[in-house]
Amino acid sequence: MNQMIEVKPVAETAEYRYARGWHCLGETKTYRDGKLHTLNIFGTRLLAFVGKNDEIAVLDAYCPHMGADLSQGELVDGKVVCPFHHWQFDASGRCAEIPYCKRIPPKAKTRKWLTCEVNRLLFVWHNPEGLPPAEGVEIPYLPEIDSDEWDDDWHLDLMIIDTHPRELVDNLVDAQHFGPVHGAPTKYFRNTFKGHIGTQEFHGDSERLGGDLVADSAYYGPATHLTRMRAEYDGLVVESILLNCHVPIGPNQFELRFGVLVKKVPGWTEEQNKQLALDYVQQNRTSFYQDVDIWSTKRPVDNPVLAEGDGPIYQLREWYGQFYIDEAEVPAQMQELREFIVVDNK
Repeated sequence: MNQMIEVKPVAETAEYRYARGWHCLGETKTYRDGKLHTLNIFGTRLLAFVGKNDEIAVLDAYCPHMGADLSQGELVDGKVVCPFHHWQFDASGRCAEIPYCKRIPPKAKTRKWLTCEVNRLLFVWHNPEGLPPAEGVEIPYLPEIDSDEWDDDWHLDLMIIDTHPRELVDNLVDAQHFGPVHGAPTKYFRNTFKGHIGTQEFHGDSERLGGDLVADSAYYGPATHLTRMRAEYDGLVVESILLNCHVPIGPNQFELRFGVLVKKVPGWTEEQNKQLALDYVQQNRTSFYQDVDIWSTKRPVDNPVLAEGDGPIYQLREWYGQFYIDEAEVPAQMQELREFIVVDNK
């Protein structure tokens, strides 16, 4: 690469730039409750609600009239009623009614954010340039989410992490922390980068998640990480899917959502499969929170001193940095496949 792109944790400023990409806001069912939902993300405030067309809308929360917080208003007949002067806004962000005025000013509107619903999850698109996603930049559909062979619940956790999300993304290439932190020494570890996708293939034996663990995962953009796992657990072959996604609150704070889907064991009762899912989800949570504990006390290191076998940390940060610059400035080489086999003890 001729151009090194990197994003560093920074002090919070009004000029800070958030990553370009799809960001997960949680399960869609959370928003289909007939209420307004306040979203403190991307250094501002948004609101989410279901409009008349049954789609979940995400709007800038501050009223263009006098700046009231629309998320503190009411949802009436699919429209947001401002708590200050009762201006009403529909799911497009446009003002639909002013109670004391027949003529609605053309500028009486608030920004509508681009969203998508996939895998029973709501995603919002963020781009400082205001451009839509490039062709192929999307969250992949998981057929397992609609399969009777799989549990139908993400078992989702939400937590607030007080650091820059780069700390989370670094895990994609950290080949050597699995043994010390998770009790799962690495047997095989491979990374690839191409376009907006960064992948990890991990093989090992986990004290919590089972033997002969194989985990194939990918970041789709800067903030959505999906992993397919297979392991021998408690005498069974257990297959699961992990969701690890985040959305920034401020420059050095983000909402982290961690979820797990588990495949049912053929021939087992619903109650048996439900208990297996709960047990395995808890093992995954405990394992993942071991990383969270590390982040809570470590400090960011912009130029780490690396040893052989550490993984392509600098190449990852270069890949990650592309989401913090204008699309026209992203080097063409980012579309080329780069592969790194860090450990091969198979």
